[in-house]
Amino acid sequence: MPENEPQDALTSEVTYRPIGVIRTPFSEVAGMPVQSAGAIGIGGRIELDPALVEGLADLDGMSHLILLYHLHRVGPVKLTVHSFFDDRPHGLFATRSPARPVPIGLSVVRLVAMDGPTLEIEDVDMLDGTPLLDMKPYVPPLDDRPGARIGWYEGRLGDPSAVRSDDRFSGPR
Repeated sequence: MPENEPQDALTSEVTYRPIGVIRTPFSEVAGMPVQSAGAIGIGGRIELDPALVEGLADLDGMSHLILLYHLHRVGPVKLTVHSFFDDRPHGLFATRSPARPVPIGLSVVRLVAMDGPTLEIEDVDMLDGTPLLDMKPYVPPLDDRPGARIGWYEGRLGDPSAVRSDDRFSGPR
């Protein structure tokens, strides 16, 4: 392919270097919360690359953050999965299953405190040592969608704090 010809987005490889690591009390997948809404009050911290501290300016006024991270211990891709919220199978993209072609996780956490490159957070639902790819402020007027439909999830969510993970999505990729 000529040097200046655009690559097909589906065949090109994308590589990211983590901006930090997320520390949590969870060393194993089994037993951890499956969503941050089910992890209220569970503490953790972000250890940001010290070279990026300048980028934290003005973040201390935010109460919540959206974290994007690499699901580093998820098993193989499954296009049909059994969600923790339903007994019947669903298409992968209609769920929040971690067994994805590109294992990127997303969680909304509460920012508790900041000290240099260390951010104390709560509502963690990820494994200890999770590579952090990016974080953004959670801004309700921008992120909330009144009237959003939730499809098959309707009537099945119950109390998210009662739902815990098992090992159905873990293992070698």
